[in-house]
Amino acid sequence: MNINQEDVSPIMGKWLNKSNSELLDFSDRNKDLLRFDLKSTKDFDQYVFDYLKMKEKQYGHGGFLENRTIYQRSAHFQKGESRCMHLGVDVWCEAHHPLYAPTEAIIHSFANNNNFGDYGPTIILEHNINHVQFYTLYGHLSLKSIENIKEGQLIKKGEKFCEVGPYPENGDWPPHLHFQLITDMKDKLGDFPGVCAPSELNEFKRICLDPNFMILKE
Repeated sequence: MNINQEDVSPIMGKWLNKSNSELLDFSDRNKDLLRFDLKSTKDFDQYVFDYLKMKEKQYGHGGFLENRTIYQRSAHFQKGESRCMHLGVDVWCEAHHPLYAPTEAIIHSFANNNNFGDYGPTIILEHNINHVQFYTLYGHLSLKSIENIKEGQLIKKGEKFCEVGPYPENGDWPPHLHFQLITDMKDKLGDFPGVCAPSELNEFKRICLDPNFMILKE
């Protein structure tokens, strides 16, 4: 997909870099995750934000194609083959942080995916740049974000259109944005897999592209 960083505005309102953000590891390499009950969102939240405070960073980021153990906290990811391969980028930050459209877009669809551990309020934008159509997904939003919006609504580049949600309304996670770049929605509305089983990874890698260039500028 021929889209460059110069074509987009920063989703967080500013670019993440080494001075304001820390890479967070939620794979089994991170032994800190064994020290608390991941099913307790309160404990999980304290771990994330204590870590960022210790590092003196406003944001945590990471996770594209990461093999994660944290989804064991939710039965939603354990139906059939366990889903553990993360298909987007997470930005961990305080609840109600505003989010901005990376390019001009229309609202493709939205929903409240309210299973424990799911996306919670979710918005999907449809973009077209240089005759290339693609989609961006924003998960773990506030309930307010999906009020008074409609499918087909025009969103301008750089316009604030939603915000990071608090738990439990955000799917019961420590506050963060799940951001995903998708080339084929497969007729889905208001939802799209953000985590897949290892056997599905090659299929999803073709349609879920690395979205870091819309978040990070080193």
